[in-house]
Amino acid sequence: MTVEKSNVANLIVKQTQTEVGTLHFFEHIAVVEFNEGTHIDLISVGKTLSDILTYFGDSKPFGIIANRVNSYSISLLDIKDARQALPNLAAYGIVSYNSASRMSAEIESSFCYWEDICFDNLYQGLEVVYKRVKNKANISLN
Repeated sequence: MTVEKSNVANLIVKQTQTEVGTLHFFEHIAVVEFNEGTHIDLISVGKTLSDILTYFGDSKPFGIIANRVNSYSISLLDIKDARQALPNLAAYGIVSYNSASRMSAEIESSFCYWEDICFDNLYQGLEVVYKRVKNKANISLN
């Protein structure tokens, strides 16, 4: 399910579009939906990373969810560098909707800093990532 077709669509604060996909910004979370067939590497995701830094700044803790509504490839070796570009990233999650995208998400998770990042639906991902950001910030986000 895309963010725009979900029950949380009315909570989207801002959206940006790049060549690789769409970013949906909430108060403390960005949900990225990459385009079908896109290859994600540090170069192709540069504008996306820039948009995230512009929105959250370099000190406010936030989370990112990759909502895998489309099939795309990712350069696993670039994950560490992408992570370093976002110093205040407090939580990350991947929502997958079929066994192929779930397998890709599990492989991707083995290259990530966090554990238990794979989710079966958008709402579960949003809830867990939000809690992790809140715990990292050690403040109430309400």
